[in-house]
Formats: sequence, structure tokens, C-alpha cells
Amino acid sequence: MQGTDPKAIMITGAGQGIGRHFAERLAREGHRIAVVDVRADAAQAVAEAITATGAEALAIGIDITDEAAMATAVGDIAARLGGLDVLINNASIFSTLKMRPFYEIPVDEWRKVIDVNLTGGFICARHAFPVMRASGWGRIVNIASAVVPMGRANYLHYVASKAGVVGMTRAMARELGGFGITVNAILPGAVETEIERETVSPEQRVAFIAQRSLPRAQVPQDLGGVVSFLISEDAGFMTGQSLIVDGGMIFN
Repeated sequence: MQGTDPKAIMITGAGQGIGRHFAERLAREGHRIAVVDVRADAAQAVAEAITATGAEALAIGIDITDEAAMATAVGDIAARLGGLDVLINNASIFSTLKMRPFYEIPVDEWRKVIDVNLTGGFICARHAFPVMRASGWGRIVNIASAVVPMGRANYLHYVASKAGVVGMTRAMARELGGFGITVNAILPGAVETEIERETVSPEQRVAFIAQRSLPRAQVPQDLGGVVSFLISEDAGFMTGQSLIVDGGMIFN
């Protein structure tokens, strides 16, 4: 599927926050959405809200690190949505993490963050690829984080996982360009959603905002237009890139 035609889009971590906004916005633009989330009830709620507007959406409750389940899910999505044109790797562990020096991070927690934030995206992409290859067209958008160029302290496992996402984006773009598939990354700043973050105090929030060239809170709507652009034909000659969207706190 090419051009500005409606696309079949799989969005991971779409049961809440940024992923939910992506799903709702792209559905309004006429695309068919697979709402993927580890919490099946959350995925179902988002899909039902989208279908209530007259758009097409389906819910997939799945752990993205389960490769066998993901292989089945991608096949189901492609069958029900008439293909799979776009993968948005958004699922991530962050809001539940506690800030602490790297030498205090439990190894099990480190492994879990890397598994979800990096390996999960790899698994999703490897199973989406054959469907995109068959159509000769595809878009993969990986959600990384502006903490990578920042080198933010006390979140080493999260920063490392998102740095891996940037590296994966670049190498994957090299491999998939010949199949008509682009791969790009978005690096958001600290985005305020309905998800609570106990580790960020009001004082820290104010200080963070003050460092931005555009000194206001960042919300999911600040990212929707960038995603819409990257999956469009307008971005057809752009791949392997990392776009920082943080209000001008970090510059490339």
C-alpha cells in the first residue's frame, strides 16, 4: 500500500499515554489501527473508543517479548486489517522505574527493561517485515528518547535501552531500504500523560520545563504530527534518522 491511501498500522503500548494518542490521531486520519498492549483490557478500551467514532480498530493483548505470540498476532493483524503497512514500536517500561545510581539497579530489573524496550521492538519488526516485504512498502517508527543524547543520570537501564533503539533504527534502515521500507526514530522529551510518575517531584518538573527553548509541558499531541509525517509518502526518502522532539532542550 502506497501514497496517501489508508494504511494498516500496528502500535505497541497503545493502551495508554503516547501510544493511545497515536492510535486515536491516526484513526482520525483514516488509517486502520491495531491497538497492541500487554494489558488486554486497556487495548480493548482504546479500540472500542476508536470504533465508536466510525474508524476501524482491533485490540491485541500481548506481551511483545513473546516471540511465538507475536508471530501469531502479526498474522492475525494482517488478515483482519488487510495487511500491515506501518509498525510503531512504542511499548516501553519507564514510568514505574525508580531513579537510582546504576550500581543499585537490580540485574533482573535491568534485563526486564532491555527486554521490553529493545528486544520487544526487534521481535515486532522481524515479524512485521515479511508482510511489508511482500507489498514492497513499509514504515517502521521506533520511539526512543531524548535521554539518549542527554545521558540522563539515574536511569541507566532506560537510557541504555533507548540508545539501543537508536542503533537498531540505523542498522535496520540500512537493511530494509532495498525493500521499500523506511525506519526512523523519534526521541521525545519528558511527556506528560495520564500515567503517574512517582519519582518526579513538582520542583523537578518545573526545572525540566525551564530548560526548554519552548518553556512549557510536553504532551502527546506534540508527537502526533511527527508520526503522521514519518509514515507518509512525504517522508519516503528519509530513513535511519533520529528526530528529537522535546521543545528544544537537546539539540542535534
